[in-house]
Amino acid sequence: MASVRSQPHFIFGVRTRVTNNLCFVDEQTVAYPSGNCCVCHNTAVQHQRFIYGSDKSQGIRALAISPNRCYLAVSERSEKATITVFDLQHERGRRRKPLTAGDMLVSEFLCMAFSPDSKYLIGQSGGPEWTLVLWFWEKNKVLATVKSTSFNDPITQVSFNPHNNMQLCVSGSGVFKVFRYHEGALKQSSIAKVESINILCHAWVSEKVFAGTDTGRLLVFESGDVRRELRMSSHSDGQVEMKWIKEIDVSGGLAASGITALLSYSKGFVCSTDPRSNDLNPAELQEIHTICMSPAEETLAVSTDRGQLYSASLSSTDISRLLERHQCFKSLSQPFHSSAITGLSTCILKPLVATCSLDRSVRIWNYETKELELYREFQEEAYSVALHPTGLFILVGFSDKLRLMNLLLDDIRTLKEFTLRSCRECSFSHGGHMFAAVNGNIIYVYTFTTFENTLTLKAHNGKVRSVGWSLDDSRLVSCGMDGAVYEWNTHTGKRESESVVKSCSYTDVAFSSDYKTILTVGSDIVREIQSCQVLREVPADEGSLTALAVSHSGRVIFTGTSSGTIRAIKYPLPIQREWVIQQPHGGPVNKMAITYDDQFLLTVSEDGCLLISKIVDKDGRGLKSNRQVVHTEEILVTKADLEEKAQHMLELKMHLEELQMENEYQLRLKDMSHTEKFRELMEKFTLEVESLKAAKKIMKTKIEEQEYENQKDSVEAAVKHSKQLQDLEQSYTSKLM
Repeated sequence: MASVRSQPHFIFGVRTRVTNNLCFVDEQTVAYPSGNCCVCHNTAVQHQRFIYGSDKSQGIRALAISPNRCYLAVSERSEKATITVFDLQHERGRRRKPLTAGDMLVSEFLCMAFSPDSKYLIGQSGGPEWTLVLWFWEKNKVLATVKSTSFNDPITQVSFNPHNNMQLCVSGSGVFKVFRYHEGALKQSSIAKVESINILCHAWVSEKVFAGTDTGRLLVFESGDVRRELRMSSHSDGQVEMKWIKEIDVSGGLAASGITALLSYSKGFVCSTDPRSNDLNPAELQEIHTICMSPAEETLAVSTDRGQLYSASLSSTDISRLLERHQCFKSLSQPFHSSAITGLSTCILKPLVATCSLDRSVRIWNYETKELELYREFQEEAYSVALHPTGLFILVGFSDKLRLMNLLLDDIRTLKEFTLRSCRECSFSHGGHMFAAVNGNIIYVYTFTTFENTLTLKAHNGKVRSVGWSLDDSRLVSCGMDGAVYEWNTHTGKRESESVVKSCSYTDVAFSSDYKTILTVGSDIVREIQSCQVLREVPADEGSLTALAVSHSGRVIFTGTSSGTIRAIKYPLPIQREWVIQQPHGGPVNKMAITYDDQFLLTVSEDGCLLISKIVDKDGRGLKSNRQVVHTEEILVTKADLEEKAQHMLELKMHLEELQMENEYQLRLKDMSHTEKFRELMEKFTLEVESLKAAKKIMKTKIEEQEYENQKDSVEAAVKHSKQLQDLEQSYTSKLM
């Protein structure tokens, strides 16, 4: 086995067309399908945990999370469909034994749901069987099966009554049925007449079921019958109005904005409609397919048909803003590509990777910080991309022209245009002084300083699929669908060697790490070529090879296949099978690249995902690189932008000075006002003090006068008493005598 392999580290992208493709694991972690695996993404620390599917899976079809948030069920399409339950409490998502439909041949389960106590699982298979299967999943036991519909119209959702483990609901186009598990069988307890109604989603609210239709009707079912109806209507500004309808129409109704997703929670329910307005921008025209809510009901998250994830706070201050279209929504992770990624390139002096896509966007990612640094949408589809070694310029091949653009602080701006239509491959030389661009079966070589076309290389009879440069940029290698591999001298434009195998359609080519041999992949084989001779051949197990990347250390090469698998093959190429196979992508691998320091393998696919994988040895440790990597932080700013920003800074400075002057003036006014008020209060208090002092003086005088009067009265009384005593004494003395 190969001693070096790739280990998925971080992935950008969401797989669409997966039922219930977004759910909360906890307050900060969401789970969603990406590539050929499920990702548990922690939004707080930008960390991802990967849950891998089965080896022969043909893709994920549906997800379901248990009410206790401990288990994740993953439905995978294959010859015999399986549902795998993963234990999320385990660090690596421990896999339980897969659930199947028993002896019935089922190719896929379209939707699933856990029971309220998380012990049972219900799964709905696709047509033509349309079998509903109930499992006691912990014991891997099928409890009951029933055919949910006899029509060819699809079932869109199944669910349990949140208050009853034995009652469940099935809805779809012309279908709304309630089943009850009783005596070992699923028995239909009610059926509603909805043959002409296309029900897209439903949700239990208490004992009632709210169902949304493709015409914007919200039907309320109780005991299996339609009791009420709420009609949705969209205004020209994108706002949605809801009205209760007294008369219930069981026909299809008029065309309006469809209700695409429903979710009930403790305070009511949340629903989304597909936008139908000419006044909305492309971001607002996305259709919401899944709604989920965090366990504490503090955050609402949605996934859209364009593979984007958004979240909104449900705090009291923000809940009213939910009605204002998308103003309160923000990206849950990063804005992803919404279509197949066609180009991939890295540079030397910055930790950047560039991608382009059929969604007409070019994006610049930082593989160290795991963030999207720049992106711009264009009017034309982009087929190829190449980053300059400095990370300051980028080549992009569009359907109409090849454009050389500057990577500015906050924009991607065209510097030079070349009249090459539908350029499917372009590449900068290692020194950055030249670049090659492919147009059909012709290779054009330009100088980067004067943009002069110095060489036109013609030899291929079929479309050229890939080109690569030698270390000193003196040689260029190319491969094509005609089975030819040519080595060119970039000084003279002459062919130095060639190898033609007409039975093979080559897809990618590169020099070996020592630049002595040429490695190429095509059809179902890897070839090593030197001096027009094939030295070694390594056949693929299955599927055609689509991409190639050679490590700078020379220890391993990586190949991508049409099925989304990545092979790490030991180098020098082995005689026997010595490689490690992984299937992280859900579509053909279009491009591969290894970072300059040999630490990361970057891959892109038809599934619209960019995967960053660590290159590790057999012990899981990163490779030691002999290359000294110094990442620069310089950026490009045009003179006009700089002047504009300087003018803006000047305006801000003037505005700041005006604000400071205004604040100082207001402070002076307030100071004067406060001083005046203080003076008035001081005068008032002084008067009061003087008044109190005068009152005190008067009171003191009165007290002294009163004391004098009291003292005078006391003296007079004493004299009078003394006289009376003397008179009595004289009287008694006279009487005695």
